[in-house]
Amino acid sequence: VLLNLRGRRGCPRVCPPQALPAMSTSVAAQVEQNQRAFQKQDCIFVGKKRVLGKKSAGVRDSRYFKSVGLGIKTPRTAIEGTYVDKKCPWTGSVHIRGKLITGVIKTTKMKNTVIIRKDYLHYIKKYNRFEKRHKNTPVHVSPAFRVKQGDEILAGQCRPLSKTVRFNMLKVIRAAGGDKKGFAGL
Repeated sequence: VLLNLRGRRGCPRVCPPQALPAMSTSVAAQVEQNQRAFQKQDCIFVGKKRVLGKKSAGVRDSRYFKSVGLGIKTPRTAIEGTYVDKKCPWTGSVHIRGKLITGVIKTTKMKNTVIIRKDYLHYIKKYNRFEKRHKNTPVHVSPAFRVKQGDEILAGQCRPLSKTVRFNMLKVIRAAGGDKKGFAGL
C-alpha cells in the first residue's frame, strides 16, 4: 500500500508506509485524522517514548477535557470521543463567559457551525401593542453533538471564534421531533 503525501512546493510524492514514523500510527488510532494537518490535542504530548515490558496508561488512554461550569454536564462523547476541536468548550481552549442564549436551529449548512433564530416581541408604545422580531446568531457546534434543523439549543458566549461566531453550543434543550400537537391517546 502506498500513501500519497504532499512534497516540497505542493507536488505529490509517493511514500511507502515504512517511511512514516511509528508513533503517528498509534496516535492516529486514538484521534480522528480527517484533516490535512496532523490532529492532536494541545495539552497531550504524543512523542512519549515507550519503555519495554512496562504497561501503563499511554497516549491512547489520555484525553484532555474540562468542565465548563454553570451546572452544565460534560457530554460522554467529549470524555470518551476521539475528535479534536480546539474551539470545543470541553476539549479545546475556549472558555464560556457572558451571556447564555437559547434559540431554534435554522440552518446547518456550515461545518461545525449552525445559525440559531431567537424570536422576541418588541413593544410599540404609540399603538400599545407588540410586534414580532427575530435575530439570527451563528453558533459553533462541537463534534460532541449531533444536531439537526429545528432543535432548540442553549449557547454560551465565548471569545470571537471567527468573523461572526461568538457563541458556543452547550446543550440540546429539545430535539426537533418532540412536542408535536396531536392526539396523545387514552
